[in-house]
Amino acid sequence: MNRDEIYELAAGYALGALDLEDRERFEVLLNARDAEAATVLREFQGTMTDLAAQGSVAPSPGVKAALMARIDAEGRARGAVVRTLETKRPERARWPVWSMVLAGAMAAGIAAIAVGLAVSTAYDRRLAQLQQEAAAIKEELDRQQAIMTLLQDPATRFVSLGALEPAGGATARMVWLKTTGGLLVVRGMPPTPAGKAYELWAIPPGGSPIPAGVFTVDAKGTASLRVSPVAPGTEVETFAVTLEPASGVLAPTGAMYLAGKL
Repeated sequence: MNRDEIYELAAGYALGALDLEDRERFEVLLNARDAEAATVLREFQGTMTDLAAQGSVAPSPGVKAALMARIDAEGRARGAVVRTLETKRPERARWPVWSMVLAGAMAAGIAAIAVGLAVSTAYDRRLAQLQQEAAAIKEELDRQQAIMTLLQDPATRFVSLGALEPAGGATARMVWLKTTGGLLVVRGMPPTPAGKAYELWAIPPGGSPIPAGVFTVDAKGTASLRVSPVAPGTEVETFAVTLEPASGVLAPTGAMYLAGKL
């Protein structure tokens, strides 16, 4: 079994996506204490754990249906209110009180317009909110799909970035595929000072560092960064993280916190 096949089986095994035959084939390697199979599986499982630590949860399959049902229900509610208003008419009065009838009709008309506008505005506002929620869910699903595709590609590389002195006990892992980019996940990083951010660098063999993105961390020192591929034909040998101005810089100027080689 070649290296690429081992990578593919390990990815599927970590994701629970193998059929019975492939799972048994991979477990034969694990039971035989195959060093490469065990190492690759640990890399995939470690990466899955890091991604889970980001707190990103995929919505259930019923989310889209629930959103559409809520939009439809609010549309029916709006229609019911409008129909109720349209069916209310001032009773016919005798001629001597025609002025009261006219005044009542005008008041009812103004009230109907006011209520109708209020209902319409509330509906439009709620619809906009639901559309924003749906867009956010789609964006999250697309992000997770991109991550799963990255993890399952046999050419994907896994890099552990070691913590240097300023980073204390921080840990970091890069999942990298040169054709599509990668994902950096960090934990336990020191807080970023005001006006500062961490900047990731992709470093070619014997070349100058290439800016690969800036990020800040949450209260737990955790963050993730989606990384774009470098220029075609450019190989990356090392990834490093330095502390820089919040807007990022074109060449490293600050202290190095993390570093790791492919």
